[in-house]
Amino acid sequence: MTPIPRMAATIAQRVLVNYRVDPDVARSLLPDGIRPQIVDDSSVAGVCLIHLTGFRPAWFTPAIGHRSRNAAHRIAVEWDGANGPQTGVYIPRRHSSSRLARLAGGRVFPGTHAPARVDFRTTANDLEVRVEADDLRVHLAAHRGPGTSFRSSLFETLEESSTFFRKDAVGWSPTRSGALEGLRLETDAWSVEPIDVTALSSTFFDALPRGTAEFDHALLMHDVPTQWSSVPTLPTTS
Repeated sequence: MTPIPRMAATIAQRVLVNYRVDPDVARSLLPDGIRPQIVDDSSVAGVCLIHLTGFRPAWFTPAIGHRSRNAAHRIAVEWDGANGPQTGVYIPRRHSSSRLARLAGGRVFPGTHAPARVDFRTTANDLEVRVEADDLRVHLAAHRGPGTSFRSSLFETLEESSTFFRKDAVGWSPTRSGALEGLRLETDAWSVEPIDVTALSSTFFDALPRGTAEFDHALLMHDVPTQWSSVPTLPTTS
């Protein structure tokens, strides 16, 4: 794929829903050439639920552009680069409510998107996201705001969790040829807050062998300006 121009957008809302996953199960979901990152004897996976506004070429300075709501199931991974081990995420499944994202994904920019209805509903203290697709469903309900505390068995503090996910700025998506194409997220305004999840389901994780995937914690980002750029293809086999 020809490198895409640098793109910009604002993350109106982004929820990172994180699971502990059995490392052997995680490995079975990955192509050759990459391996799961291990934290406290578990791999880390999850689903990114994101509402973007103002998606446009970065050189187009007015903060207007396309809106989209997307869901990406992802696994924290590492691979051997020219300068040693590198880290990022592998994204086996992408869904979008945006027709433009579905048409352009895998052609104009990395990542093939399947169609889905993605709904965000928010109040000052509550958040609900639903993803409805022919092959996948996700439902999240959560409380945010004062009194919300960080709880995780993977990370001791919110800062530790934030650092872990911020470093994995490169997301790899499979191509039809079996290679991986990558997209790098960049922001100078990275900020996350904990949310208390009150209801959660994902048919992707629910379909894994019983007891091999357990919800750990969720983080919320909002009103964050970002840019995306392509990275060289990582050759691999499916």
